[in-house]
Amino acid sequence: MHTNSDDLRRWFAGTEENEFDNRLDHRLDILERRSDDNRWRHELRNAHVRQFSLLGPPASDFDVELEIPTYAFIPTTESDRPRPAIVLAHGGIHDNFSTDYVSVVRELIERGYVVVAPEYRGSTGYGREHYEAIDYGGDEIADTLAARNWVADRSDVDEDRIGVVGWSHGGLHALLSIFRYPDSFATAYAGAPVSDLLERWKYKGEGYRRLYTASYHLGTSPVADPQLYRERSPAHQAVATDVPLRIHAATNDGDVHRREIESLVESLRDAGADFEYELYDDAPGGHRFELTESRFARESREIVYDFLANHLSPPQSER
Repeated sequence: MHTNSDDLRRWFAGTEENEFDNRLDHRLDILERRSDDNRWRHELRNAHVRQFSLLGPPASDFDVELEIPTYAFIPTTESDRPRPAIVLAHGGIHDNFSTDYVSVVRELIERGYVVVAPEYRGSTGYGREHYEAIDYGGDEIADTLAARNWVADRSDVDEDRIGVVGWSHGGLHALLSIFRYPDSFATAYAGAPVSDLLERWKYKGEGYRRLYTASYHLGTSPVADPQLYRERSPAHQAVATDVPLRIHAATNDGDVHRREIESLVESLRDAGADFEYELYDDAPGGHRFELTESRFARESREIVYDFLANHLSPPQSER
């Protein structure tokens, strides 16, 4: 009997074609995640690399706490006093802490920081259940707090010198972390941060809208529930805190448009927040202007590190 490829795919998955694609995508994500894990230890010879799980809030009213895979990078050099730490939240609505961040982690380690990076709910590479547990701008921020609390409990870390850093969606994490948990962080940096979901809905494509309205995601549109979108948007949650904050953005960012950042900055000013802000004009690399190996990216990251050092007092550079 002849079986065409579409029949075979449906037979293999036991369901519709898009369900097969979904399952296959998650399997490939897991393989990619495992392959990338090996690069961390190869690239970071100046750090102890740890992988473990933390517990975040339950994914539903009937679940136990959700396991959050987590990375920690601990300098191999000695320090005569407790170290400062950085909680580094990866970007992407659905992405993971890949070795795209290896230069950032290496540079932070060289400055004497302990770095902890949670694979918060919604991250890829851990199967469909973890992916669909995403609580955009909600409990995923509590997962980042769990990473902060873990590193704060280490005897070699000063719990009063912990910062939170992120780019893009990770920038959203950094912002909402200090708005919701200001007593937990000594400083924050947000690079090209996703800031205003109401504005974002207006210029993003149909695929983005389908993702946001999926049943496991926000599950609705800003037309039907604008308040939910405001609650999950840093630009609509800005408050004046004592946490020093710095924000970098670029005029040519094709992912986070300038008007999102302007909405955030206006809200921070209205709230009376004390923050530093730099808007680069046509920065090389666009959305990834600080995450490449260009001279511009390295020089901009140095500005970030100087800002963090002013508030976290890391050990002398060990480079």
